[in-house]
Amino acid sequence: MADVLYRRKRRPAMDGMVDAALGYAALGWPVVRGAAPGEDRACNCDRLGCPDPAAHPATMAWGVEASTDADTIRRWWAADPEANVVLPTGRVFDVFDVPREAGVMALARTGRAGVPAGPVAALGSRYLFFVATRSPVDEDEWWSCHLDCVPEAIEDMPGLRWHCRDSFVLGAPSRLPGGDRVSWIRTPRDDGGSVVLPDPIAVLGILADASEEFGDTAS
Repeated sequence: MADVLYRRKRRPAMDGMVDAALGYAALGWPVVRGAAPGEDRACNCDRLGCPDPAAHPATMAWGVEASTDADTIRRWWAADPEANVVLPTGRVFDVFDVPREAGVMALARTGRAGVPAGPVAALGSRYLFFVATRSPVDEDEWWSCHLDCVPEAIEDMPGLRWHCRDSFVLGAPSRLPGGDRVSWIRTPRDDGGSVVLPDPIAVLGILADASEEFGDTAS
């Protein structure tokens, strides 16, 4: 009986994760399984002292595996129902990742500047701004935020991370250690049902200013 009650309690969360993955796929956004918080540790992956617990893909082949195929996605989450949802960047969209305070500041400014904010998610103490991706010919202007490295020029934009090709972010409602979840501040679809990914350069300018000001006030 206890096992039945446990399964009933867990089922909504499990269904929510696969439903979210299928929803992203319906937008044309490839998804892949991610790690998740462990029962007795921060991350259920095999790495001792994982540097990014529950916030990375479940396999090293995530770049090849990422898919929008509904049958594939259902099979993945049937085998691993608690897996977080990972969204590869640099394919349909890129993501600017800033401290929450800078993100709140930037959201207010995008409206005043007439720049569409596009989808925005909250991940712990960070805000994720989804923007249109650049073409491969522009890739030298961009840097990827990998799990274990940072760009050399990060000092130029304190607190700002730029996820593009060969990088990824967690999608809502992925779980973080401690019980928090990734959540949407602005959902992918606007009031008219369309997915609007704003110009990255316009959003970058606003985010860079907000990040710099937040860095000044925090120092």
